[in-house]
Amino acid sequence: MADLLSTQPSSASSRPSTDPRPMPSRTPSGRLRHTPSPSPGHRQSFTEQLRGLPPSPRATRHLSFSQAQMQELLNNPPTAGSADPAFAGRDWQHISVGELVNPKDLLFVELDTSVETATNLLTDSGAPVLLVRSGPAETSATATFDYRDLTQYLLFATGQLYPDEDHLHIFQTLAKKAQQGHTISLHDAKSLGNKEPFVTLPYTADLTKAVETFGGGVHRIVVVREGTSEVIGILSQVRLVKFLWENGASFPIIDQLYPQNIRELCIGSQHVISINGDKPLKEALKLMNSEGVTSLAVVDSQYNVVGNISNADVKHLTKSSSAPLLENTCLHFISVILSMRGMNDGKDSFPVFHVSPFSTLAHTVAKLVATKAHRMWIVDSPSPSPSAPPTPSSTHSHISHHPFSSPPPQAPLVSLSSNPSVNASSLPGSSSMSARLSGVVSLTDILNLYARASGLHPGDLEDARRKRRGSSSSSVSVSGSWGGGAREVRGSLDSARSNVVDVREKR
Repeated sequence: MADLLSTQPSSASSRPSTDPRPMPSRTPSGRLRHTPSPSPGHRQSFTEQLRGLPPSPRATRHLSFSQAQMQELLNNPPTAGSADPAFAGRDWQHISVGELVNPKDLLFVELDTSVETATNLLTDSGAPVLLVRSGPAETSATATFDYRDLTQYLLFATGQLYPDEDHLHIFQTLAKKAQQGHTISLHDAKSLGNKEPFVTLPYTADLTKAVETFGGGVHRIVVVREGTSEVIGILSQVRLVKFLWENGASFPIIDQLYPQNIRELCIGSQHVISINGDKPLKEALKLMNSEGVTSLAVVDSQYNVVGNISNADVKHLTKSSSAPLLENTCLHFISVILSMRGMNDGKDSFPVFHVSPFSTLAHTVAKLVATKAHRMWIVDSPSPSPSAPPTPSSTHSHISHHPFSSPPPQAPLVSLSSNPSVNASSLPGSSSMSARLSGVVSLTDILNLYARASGLHPGDLEDARRKRRGSSSSSVSVSGSWGGGAREVRGSLDSARSNVVDVREKR
């Protein structure tokens, strides 16, 4: 019995015929080659485990997509969301704006609400905008409060915003209130200037009116009940573009535009407002405020796009502990933003914010929808064929507006830094950096295209850009002497800064 249980048989003849173990083989010399069974105490080493393993199937695996198929996928990406069957077969021009809004998305504050309270609600809720009403019982709104307003107030609170003569008295009044420790209300903050026009449409208005309005440079529309001022929703450019993208198959007039590239469609602008990555963050905020834009391209010494700063990023600056960031560089601020995203998302984050002149409209819109961005920076890229026109390029931070169908003129250099020192090759993740900045395409450009393709008559984009810059004229940032009255305002702001800059600490 002991021999039957033995793991080392004495001879081959003693093994039962039913024993499943292999018989030892015989070498050419006649000696038996024995294959011992591992003892219970023996553990195979890592090297032993690797011996005799079959080759990895990856070595002979074929690519699922060819290069041509991959390029086709990039040019015509599938929609991220599914089409709504409620709109199948309907002419988008006959869909009402009320069908795209939800009253549950509305967040109200009152005119006497403090800036601190409104800022807390704006940042904590994740909403892009708050509606401002005169009292808690009101269902109508008189204004909005968003990140552009918050940027303007932050510049005021830190002494970076200077008044023109028409608004000097307002600045003096607010500076005095801040110096005395009084609460600054939204009514006070809005007196610094309205950054976004307050536009309303009735619930029953069709999307053609919304597209025309957005195509003229308006970023959001307040939807009201027919014949009243009762607010029932807010329609934004982002929401409308996302809706038209996801339901594109039902809207052939728009759907036929997606395979064409940006250059062919002649959309976008070569008037680009950018800032060098080595400039202080406060200069970027002042530039956005004075130019009436919601974001800036951050470039290196060769004008390669290395980042993006938007008004929404101001949410990272609302605590007094964040004040040093204003004096640090734009590039440092971008690294802080990416680090915070990484901590929140649990993974590294790198923004996708650029396209090329040869990117299709489908590729561009897919990126805008996925990132919820308002614009994509257009960067130079190699021409897809020798017969294609040269890619527009410029050595300027501010580039004159011309259609993408013709190269830009060589204008004098206008830059915020005469000797920029940041270089993309020295940055972490430089292999993912984009190429040279040559233009910008926004949601306004795309909706303007949709309107024109549908036979509508949207407003002039250049006129809209001039109006945006004009809306900031009441709070332009200047250098040099203001005169005695203005110096007094700056002195009051400096004294009050500790009371005003921390717009989130108090709860």
